Amino acid sequence: MDYKIIPSVCSYCGTGCGVLFKVLNGRLVGTLPNKTHPVNQGKLCIKGWNLHEYITSCLRLTSPLVKVKGRFHKATWDEAIQVAADHFTSIVDKYGPDSVGVLVSAKMTNEENFLAQKFARAVIGTNNVDHCARL
Repeated sequence: MDYKIIPSVCSYCGTGCGVLFKVLNGRLVGTLPNKTHPVNQGKLCIKGWNLHEYITSCLRLTSPLVKVKGRFHKATWDEAIQVAADHFTSIVDKYGPDSVGVLVSAKMTNEENFLAQKFARAVIGTNNVDHCARL
């Protein structure tokens, strides 16, 4: 039996609470508060306590899906990105860049959220960016 405690930061909101992931035989099995972390000092909200559940959920997508004739089909990353790019391009061409909005998630890292807003502003050309930490 291989048991590890791995320190990390909760990804549900921007507070930055310290968490400890319980890993048993390479599988994430639980989350604990980090008592020595300066932000939360051993406290966690209910979302933080259950942080591991969305990572290990059997409902989590493991590959991109593309809708063809009303049904989802597995696709490669290259195919899925091309479909998304084509749709974004057609919407922006037809309705303008402010017809697109980007909603980013607390389940992403701060760096990923930053890249999403850069994508919205630099690639699409819109300032319609929001962050929802209430998931």
